[in-house]
Amino acid sequence: MMLAFQLFLSLSFLIILHEFGHFLPAKLFKIRVEKFYLFFDPWFSLVKKKFKGTEYGIGWLPLGGYVKIAGMVDESMDKEQLAKPAENWEFRSKPAWQRLIVMVGGVVVNVIIGIVLYAIVLGIWGKDELPSQNLTYGVHCDSLLIEAGFKEGDKIVMVGDEAPNSYHQIPKILLLDKPTQAVVERNGERVTIQLPENLGEQMIERSVKSPIQPRIPCVVDSVLPGTPAQLAGLLKGDSIVRIGSDTVTFFADVQRKIHSSANDSLTLVAVRNGEEVMLTVKVTEEGTIGFAPKSPSAYFQFVNHKYSLLEAIPGGFQTAWETVTDYASQLKFIFSSTAAAKQVGGFATFAKLFPPEWDWALFLERTAFISLILAFMNILPIPALDGGHVIFLLWEMITGKAASQRVMEYAQMVGMVLLLGLMLYGNGMDIVRWLAGN
Repeated sequence: MMLAFQLFLSLSFLIILHEFGHFLPAKLFKIRVEKFYLFFDPWFSLVKKKFKGTEYGIGWLPLGGYVKIAGMVDESMDKEQLAKPAENWEFRSKPAWQRLIVMVGGVVVNVIIGIVLYAIVLGIWGKDELPSQNLTYGVHCDSLLIEAGFKEGDKIVMVGDEAPNSYHQIPKILLLDKPTQAVVERNGERVTIQLPENLGEQMIERSVKSPIQPRIPCVVDSVLPGTPAQLAGLLKGDSIVRIGSDTVTFFADVQRKIHSSANDSLTLVAVRNGEEVMLTVKVTEEGTIGFAPKSPSAYFQFVNHKYSLLEAIPGGFQTAWETVTDYASQLKFIFSSTAAAKQVGGFATFAKLFPPEWDWALFLERTAFISLILAFMNILPIPALDGGHVIFLLWEMITGKAASQRVMEYAQMVGMVLLLGLMLYGNGMDIVRWLAGN
């Protein structure tokens, strides 16, 4: 419920400001704005109020929002208005440069929001990083990396030509930079690993979201009520050291053993107040028992980079730029891999970006991310999106000849069908993953 609430709040905030980015220049250029809506209102609206010629309202269909600008081919497809002679207060009567500013206004606002929110997060909370050299126990590797030559407990020194300062940089380098080798510290020696050229593609195809994780001891931080772990008597502070006859040292080892014993019973040995306690626990069909370990911050020293106001602003610009460029780089996988296309999601996928409990820093950071993604997607040259309108306007400014209204209408319809199809596909994939238990 908290995830859905955060997504709703974030998107509502971003939609209103995006549409205001169109609304403000339209008003400045004396173009009539007939409607300003949060969400869509086919047949009826939940709330509406007319003020100074503009109807403001909230629709019942939460799939976005819109401003209806007089004399513009948009999602309203108001052909009756467009069939009449153009009035001087209509969008189509204004110079192309003014229409261009109106169309890019929403994207510009989204970019500004992303930069400002990132700057706020950096200025107030700073940026936490976990230096790679602080990972005392090395890393836990996904099976894909094990196949590539990594081993449990490796301390990653270099990936490609980079010596990552932060552990958090490593997954991004592996995914996007196509490194040909990695250097790790293993048993006190440096070992060079030759990486497959298509490692990034394999990560996408196998849905590897966390190729590495900090290797941590298995000390219980919390036990969920009503779960097998609680029923078996597992307590906060217990250290799990043995499962059956096998000694386990790290959380990843415990997690692997439990997951491979779905619908079965296990005997756990935990150290509690210096003494061993034996517990019998029934594993769920999902391969879990219902406890969480202590976080890496309990074992490793994180570095918090503080930002002054003057540092936070360029820091916000840099973070926004990295967000957009990384996202653009990942799009190539969607168009080049069927398996990658299956990872596309809808509202449920976006909701999972937010933490299960309210956290202002993470909420603002995720909202900044979504804002920049909306800006990037909106400026793509797809009919019905802002980028589609921009392409037609640039064509008009270069050639001196506007596209015919019939072409604009057909393009708008094609774009709307395409966007609706993408939306149905993304949310459909969320449903498929939910039914599959993912």
